[in-house]
Amino acid sequence: MGTNTSSSSSGSFPVNLSEEEWRVKLTPQQFRILREKDTERPGTGEYNKHKEKGIYNCAGCDAPLYTSETKFDSGCGWPAFFDAIPGALKTEDDYSMGRKRTEIMCARCGGHLGHVFKGEGFPTPTDERHCVNSISLRFNSK
Repeated sequence: MGTNTSSSSSGSFPVNLSEEEWRVKLTPQQFRILREKDTERPGTGEYNKHKEKGIYNCAGCDAPLYTSETKFDSGCGWPAFFDAIPGALKTEDDYSMGRKRTEIMCARCGGHLGHVFKGEGFPTPTDERHCVNSISLRFNSK
């Protein structure tokens, strides 16, 4: 178990649309988060307190990313997961906030999802918190 990701700095993904194609496909809010790597305000996302069983897919390309079985309430204000579906994510070092963080992206389209934090002491099998923007996700019930 652990972060089911592979590191990527190449920017090459199976779904590779132009900026204009992404702008047509996504809402302005989705584009801002998924393509421009912004963050939604804490506590505002529709999946933060979501409890239904199912699969959380990428809002950009519909790739399955997380199952509801790995979702937990971390109290951070964003949906939190302790693990991803194997092979669903890519990671990259992110220094945008003046410190090193690990960005998580959809492995299929490169859409920005959020960040993964390790060693925070949550009582989960991985001791990881994947802090994900709700707007980056699309939920499908089982």
